[in-house]
Amino acid sequence: MIGPRKPFAALVLALPLVAGPAAPRPRPAPGARAAPAVATFAGGCFWSMEHPFDQLAGVLSVTVGYTGGHVRNPSYEDVSTGGTGHLEAVQVVYDPAQIGYERLLDAFWHNIDPTDPTGQFCDVGPQYRTAIFYHDSAQRRLAEASKQTLAASGRFARPVVTAILPAAPFYRAEEYHQHYYRKNPVRYQLYRSGCGRDRRLRELWGSEAPAAARDRHEGWDPMHYRKPTDDELRRALTPLQYEVTQHDATEPPFRNEYWDNHRAGIYVDVVSGEPLFSSLDKFDSGTGWPSFTRPLEPANVKERVDRSLFTVRTEVRSAHGDSHLGHVFPDGPPPTGLRYCINSAALRFIPAERLEAEGYGQYAELFARAAGGAGAPAPER
Repeated sequence: MIGPRKPFAALVLALPLVAGPAAPRPRPAPGARAAPAVATFAGGCFWSMEHPFDQLAGVLSVTVGYTGGHVRNPSYEDVSTGGTGHLEAVQVVYDPAQIGYERLLDAFWHNIDPTDPTGQFCDVGPQYRTAIFYHDSAQRRLAEASKQTLAASGRFARPVVTAILPAAPFYRAEEYHQHYYRKNPVRYQLYRSGCGRDRRLRELWGSEAPAAARDRHEGWDPMHYRKPTDDELRRALTPLQYEVTQHDATEPPFRNEYWDNHRAGIYVDVVSGEPLFSSLDKFDSGTGWPSFTRPLEPANVKERVDRSLFTVRTEVRSAHGDSHLGHVFPDGPPPTGLRYCINSAALRFIPAERLEAEGYGQYAELFARAAGGAGAPAPER
């Protein structure tokens, strides 16, 4: 493991006050370049914090790693326990002659949820908290001013909780974490979509959301879908989602997300995003789990015999993600007489009004027709 990296000397942005006229600032020699400066930000999973800075003109390099803890040379496994005190962070080396620290702060704020004290998006734990680590008094002043401005803007219903801390030793993360979004684009996008990062950024920032979140249409593309590895699924899913979809677990009845959901929209596989069921076919089965009379896309739902629990049942799985969804029983209402009894943890719900924005616009007409052609989503039956 590489030890703590010595930051480059930060550019001095403010001179101390002196009595009488200010001393003239020496001019750089012709052709001389300003020394690179360093900025450090923690914004949740460091996979998702590289790209916002990588794309900025004037940024020379972005490195992911760990900072703010009390253990020397921590590994990813050490930090992921939450017990070392480190935060996942990015170290940004930039040219102050091309880009100011204020621009880096702006990119940071617009790529996080600054009101979440527990982590970021689906990643919960002390290692995923947000923070700005300042390297000099000028960075501290600018960081504190930007936080105060944001807090006073009235944009958020909750307080801005991002910490502003002095820079601490920064430990470079393992090589496979560096520029993960470039090396594994399909798996990275699965993680980012499954974690809900872009959806939350759009909710928080609206038209000011970063382009990657604002313009992103996840949708469902079976031609390019590749199921992620087990390690990637563990990272992208909550423990309950992982156990249900990968190990055929069953969530508690009446204590799950969608059993009593009455909004209009569709339900997709939480792993793959493939469309599975519609609220137009959802009914109250009295069982405490979401129940449907039929799939929205039969080709995305496969069945197989389940002989566990000393009985014979018909298990339902997603065709492409191969996620365990639940079971189907022949005791449902008309028109099919079937009851697809599905775990909420295997599903992600997309409201009818969000179908177009999330890449599932082909299903919007179903809800317009159900509403009598008025264009408004129909209430769930």
